[in-house]
Amino acid sequence: MSEYTRNEGGGFTFALRAFRSRNYRLFFGGQMISLIGTWMTSVATSWLVYRLTGSAWLLGAVAFAGQVPSFLLGPLGGIAVDRYDKRKLIMVTQALAMLQSFSLAYLTLTGRITVTSLLVLNAIDGLINAFDMPARQSFLMDMIEHKEDLGNAIALNSSMVNAARLLGPSIGGLVIAAVGEGWCFFIDGASFLAVLGTMFAMRIAARPPKPRHAGGALAEMREGWEYVRNFRPVRSIILLLALVSFVGVPYTVLIPVFAGKVLGGGPHTLGWLMASSGCGALLAAIWLASRKSVLGLGRAIPTGTAVFGAGLLAFSYTRSTALGMTALAAAGAGFMIQLAASNTIVQTIVDDDKRGRVMSFFMMAFFGPAPFGSLLAGRLADGIGAPATLRLAGLCCLAGAGLFGLRLEELREAIRPIYRRMGILPEVRKAVRDAGAMTYPPHD
Repeated sequence: MSEYTRNEGGGFTFALRAFRSRNYRLFFGGQMISLIGTWMTSVATSWLVYRLTGSAWLLGAVAFAGQVPSFLLGPLGGIAVDRYDKRKLIMVTQALAMLQSFSLAYLTLTGRITVTSLLVLNAIDGLINAFDMPARQSFLMDMIEHKEDLGNAIALNSSMVNAARLLGPSIGGLVIAAVGEGWCFFIDGASFLAVLGTMFAMRIAARPPKPRHAGGALAEMREGWEYVRNFRPVRSIILLLALVSFVGVPYTVLIPVFAGKVLGGGPHTLGWLMASSGCGALLAAIWLASRKSVLGLGRAIPTGTAVFGAGLLAFSYTRSTALGMTALAAAGAGFMIQLAASNTIVQTIVDDDKRGRVMSFFMMAFFGPAPFGSLLAGRLADGIGAPATLRLAGLCCLAGAGLFGLRLEELREAIRPIYRRMGILPEVRKAVRDAGAMTYPPHD
């Protein structure tokens, strides 16, 4: 029987089926703790830059410094993931990230922090993430004992990220108001110990090292690029993600402007706005985790993108914190549906020997255009205002969703042979069940 025909029941237990794998349970717990710290650092960094400078453009510049290394070095990260032991690679990147957070904490708590040091340390964080993110995405396949649980694991990962996104900014806002941004950075640094501890505790079967490509790293990079470029479903998904990353995701760097100037609030308002987006994304991720199959996720990609764009459009007109939180919750839900559905489909259909490189391009599409979009959003916000900038972003996302939707049936046709081979399509599952039933004589 195909692995995709098992465990098709519903209910709460089914929505948590990836937890059957011990290694994934460990990973989930450690990452949950660490990601709360990461989101505390995110809100603390934004507020610190805005407090020091009051400039929307510098908010974009700091975000640019933290994201552009992932764009430039993403392919090298993918090659490293396909070549080396993923668990050891993740442990190295997480240890380096811990040192980066403690450096931020030291400089801030001693009063030595400057915008320049924030730019440098954010760039170091981006360099680490160029290797860490494709490694963690690809490592899911190694942790999951039942491969039919991959989609559920990705959805639960999204739930974890967004539960942290809900808790982290709220806690961060309280910590900033009580004792300052430096303690957010310190808590983040300490939280990496949870990840390192759970990675040590995992039991992962040793895999033989992958033979080196005869043409070296450049040939491996080219092979991964050609695979992405020539496989229409992966190419289309990555292009839409890149568009949304460029025009839509930079809305986060403008939230301090809305919290301070548009809504007349402070760090608490910033925390609530960011948390509302995380709440919407968490609800969307829970819905995705409850799904029984990857089938239907293709339609979810343009739908989620359209909801994200509409949420940004609505937020650009708000002058009320409550209405702004509602609009950001919708935007967060829409973006999470697009991102998680895209991730699940790509990881389902990609060849195993190219997974690290493909996921590095996937992460490049997410993080690569965002820094350039952050710079543009910051510059536009200084010129035409933050609300008008977000209106333009929302309209671009809606246009991208429409174009993807027009090509959806064509992409389905390209994916269908893969799903048929994997036994995912309903007619294949039915044939397998019928064949199994014919193996046993009927009872009297």
